[in-house]
Amino acid sequence: MLLLVSPDSVAEALDCAKAAEHLDIVDVKKPDEGSLGANYPWVIREIRESVPADKPVSATVGDVPYKPGTVAQAALGAAVSGATYIKVGLYGCTTPDQAVEVMRGVVRAVKDYRPDAFVVASGYADAHRIGCVNPLALPDIARRSGSDAAMLDTAVKDGTRLFDHVPPDVCGEFVRLAHEAGLLAALAGSVTVGDLGALTRIGTDIVGVRGAVCEGGDRNTGSIQPHLVAAFRAEMDRHARDHAAAAVAAAS
Repeated sequence: MLLLVSPDSVAEALDCAKAAEHLDIVDVKKPDEGSLGANYPWVIREIRESVPADKPVSATVGDVPYKPGTVAQAALGAAVSGATYIKVGLYGCTTPDQAVEVMRGVVRAVKDYRPDAFVVASGYADAHRIGCVNPLALPDIARRSGSDAAMLDTAVKDGTRLFDHVPPDVCGEFVRLAHEAGLLAALAGSVTVGDLGALTRIGTDIVGVRGAVCEGGDRNTGSIQPHLVAAFRAEMDRHARDHAAAAVAAAS
C-alpha cells in the first residue's frame, strides 16, 4: 500500500520532504476549494522542485463540473506544471457516460503531452449527498476512459469519514472491481490510523491522507507534521506485516 500525503503549500511540501522516506506520493491540493480543490500551477511547480526527484507529485484538478473541454485543459495544466499523477474529482457528473466523457478528454490531453503520466478518476463515497455518480461505478468509468486508477474520497468535509458512507465490505468490492479492470484502487476521506487494518485487508493500493498527519488532526487549520507522517507509515507497515503473517498462517 502506497502512502499519498497532501500538502497545500510549498512550506508544507518542505515538511513532507523531511519525511520523504516515509511517504510515496506528494499530492498537491487546495483544501479551501473543496475535497479535491486545485492549487495554482506555480504551487505545483514549486512543490515539484521542493521534494526529492524520486517522489512522484500528484495534483488535483478540482471537484470538476461536467465540462469536458475545461477539465481537459486544467488537467494538461497540472501535467505541464510538473505533476505525474493527475486526479480528477467527478463532482458534476451525474451519469457514468458523462464521467467517461470527462475522463477520456483528460486522458488524451495528459497522455499526449506525457505518455507516462498516471490519471486517476476520483469519485465520492458520499455521492448521495451531492448527486454525482455512484461510488461503485468508478472502476468501470476509469476502465472505459483509459484511466490508470479509480479513487474514492469524501466530498463534504463535515467530520464524517470514508467508512461512514461506504463501509469496509463495500470498499472491498470497489477494490475488487478496480483490480479486475486492471486498475489501481485508491481510498481517502478523513482516513485515520484506525482504518488501516481494514484498508490493508481489502487490498487498497494507495491510501490518501491529510488530516491524519496534520497538527491536531485538522486538514484546514493544522499543518503537516513530519513525525506524524512517520508514525502513520509505521502503522501501515505494521498492518502489512500482520496481514502477511496471517495469510501465511492460513495457508499452512
